[in-house]
Amino acid sequence: MMAAFNRAMLCVAAFLCVAFVTPAQDLSAETTALAEIIKTGNIEQKRDALFTLRNIGSAEASRAALPALNDKDPMVRATAAASVVFLSPTEAVSALSPLLNDRDPFVRREAALALGTVRHSSATDALLNSLRRDRDAEAKTAAVIALGEIGDAKAAAPLTNILKNNPSEEDEMLRRSAARSLGQIAFFSRTGRHYSITPQNFLPEKFKEQIESDAEKAAHLTVFQTALPILAKVLNDAREADDTRREAAFALGAIGDKASAAVLQKHLNSPDPYLAEICKEALLMIKTG
Repeated sequence: MMAAFNRAMLCVAAFLCVAFVTPAQDLSAETTALAEIIKTGNIEQKRDALFTLRNIGSAEASRAALPALNDKDPMVRATAAASVVFLSPTEAVSALSPLLNDRDPFVRREAALALGTVRHSSATDALLNSLRRDRDAEAKTAAVIALGEIGDAKAAAPLTNILKNNPSEEDEMLRRSAARSLGQIAFFSRTGRHYSITPQNFLPEKFKEQIESDAEKAAHLTVFQTALPILAKVLNDAREADDTRREAAFALGAIGDKASAAVLQKHLNSPDPYLAEICKEALLMIKTG
């Protein structure tokens, strides 16, 4: 009788051990298994593991992805870049910055975009260096996009310099991204918030986001004052791509200098409905800022 009782109790104990495994324990076991795949799997297995780690979205998962940043295959390294962004910002920047020097331009591009996701100013200098020396158009554009996501005003002058050149089909994405990033940096300087949608919507003014900030306006900073005439020229230039002109209008509003109102008003009746709406929102940012 006692032996039967003991066996029953062991069964209950085993059931309880299984039943009370916490989600965190399950997740830790999954992360460990994925880390092993990154060490021993083939290219597709490693990439699948990295996608899963990215979807987990924890520091532990990102740490498990770190070895893949040094994988011999560029597709694995590129995939790993987006999987380590959940580390602490300084740790993520430290891990990703060396990939800006990778021999493969796709890896450099993905590293720059990942640094933009991290949004930490300690990455600004590395991205500016990448912008200066990288000859690959997509990698250079990715650095520009990342600088806008970070919002560090140190990047405003180099981004303005991009727009000083005459427009061409080859650098359309670079110019569009530079104008966009200038607007994002200016908006962050004014509000401490990141801006993502241009235009916000096509609704009446009362449904638009209002700027309420006691911070020093970006228009008072010399670096943005230098950008104003360049952005106005881009907005007025019919040779520019439509998207570049739209982003220039957004940037003028984000900077918030009242002197930009005239050039924005000029395009309120543009045949491009997106440009007209963005100019309306830009004027609102100037008025409410």
